[in-house]
Order: sequence, then structure tokens, then C-alpha cells
Amino acid sequence: MSYSIGRVAEVAHVTVRTLHHYDEIGLLSPSGRTAAGYRRYSDGDLQRLQQILLYRELGFSLEEIAKILDDPDLDLQAHLRRQHELLSERADRIQSMIAAVEFALEASRVGIQLTPEERFEVFGDVDPDQYADEARERWGDTDAYQQSQRRVATYTKEDWQRIQGEAAKLLDDFAAAMRAGLAPDSPEAMALAEEHRRQISASYYDCSYEIQTGLAEMYLADERFTAHYEQHTVGMARYVHDAILANAIDKA
Repeated sequence: MSYSIGRVAEVAHVTVRTLHHYDEIGLLSPSGRTAAGYRRYSDGDLQRLQQILLYRELGFSLEEIAKILDDPDLDLQAHLRRQHELLSERADRIQSMIAAVEFALEASRVGIQLTPEERFEVFGDVDPDQYADEARERWGDTDAYQQSQRRVATYTKEDWQRIQGEAAKLLDDFAAAMRAGLAPDSPEAMALAEEHRRQISASYYDCSYEIQTGLAEMYLADERFTAHYEQHTVGMARYVHDAILANAIDKA
């Protein structure tokens, strides 16, 4: 049995354009063609597409997926075991976040004022006070640090929840761009980099492109920042870094 490209797009919840792209780069080429030259996909093709979409959901680039799927030493069972392990790890992280959100909701309901540690736990495991001394030592004499300190001193619990909510959405948008196969220097990815800069400027300090590119370098150089992005999606630290640099060059 074979399937038309429209039918495959429908059942897999992808666009025909995406399937065309996969064919063009050799990631998923249909096994057959009609006499008129139209693509026809086999059950084996659909199985490969399922693997591609699972790895995309896990944050792998198309190039990485091609290498994985074309590895002659890996069979279907090996792929499934690997994906199960990666999905389980993500599920554990999500469950931890759900528990933190439930705690924050309950605290809000009974009128308990959350501590800074609890506020940030709602949206990640980054403790805002953990590196306070280090930040003060490294940047305490800069205008940006002093401006940030003045701003955050006035923030309420609701302000922190809004700020972290915006930051979480931006991470989700970056992950979606990666899954869609958008290059870091694509207009969409650079728009997200610009939103990253806007959020910093709106919430903490005036973030120039020079400052933002410095942050981008730190996302790769400092394993703590890298881990923050990588726990969301594999490869995100590099993707955000590259998008920020591309946007800065474009705006120069």
C-alpha cells in the first residue's frame, strides 16, 4: 500500500512543504512515484517519518537525525529504546515543573508570599540568588547591573511570574523554531533573538546588541547557562547563541 503526499501530511500533522523539504535534503524520499511523477509513500516511509518527528520533538537537528537514522549499526528497536529514554527524562523534568507550579498556585491561594527561590522554581531550576555574590563581583560596577538592581527591588510576586512566563514562552518559541528546521539566521529565529533582547531591556537593564552578544557567548562558555538551555531542548544553547549573533550582525 502506498500513500499520497497529501494523505501523509494529513495523518502526520505536517505540511506538504515540510515533506518536500525532507525529500530535497534526502532525509525522507518517497519509495515510489506515479506515472505522472507524483510522490507515493510506503509503510516503511511512514515509519521513518515517525522516527524523524520523534527526534525533532526531542530537539535534534535535521542533520543529526539523518546521521542517526542512516547509522547501519542501529535498528528500529535501538531507536525506540533511545527515544523512550530521552522522552522519560523530559517527562521527569516536566513533572518536577508541574509540582513546582502546583506549589506556587497553592501558596498564592492561601496568601503566602513566595520567597525568591520559590518564585523562580515555578519556571526553572535557576536560583536567582545562588550566584548573587559572583554577579556582584563581576558586574557590580557596571551601569547595567546597577540598573537591574534598582528595577528588581520594586518587583512583586506577580511581576516575577509575568517575567518568568514571558521567558518560558520565548524558550518554547525557540524550541518550535528548531523543530521546524528554521536556521538560526532565518527571519523567524532572528525575531526571537530580538524578543530576547527586548525582554532583558524591559525587565532588567538596557540591553544593547553588544551586551546581548556577550551574553550569547556566555551561554556556551559557562556550563551553568548551557545546562539551563539544554534541559529545555538539546542543542538550544547553540541555537540561541547563533540566532543572537545573526540578528546583531543583521542590525549592525
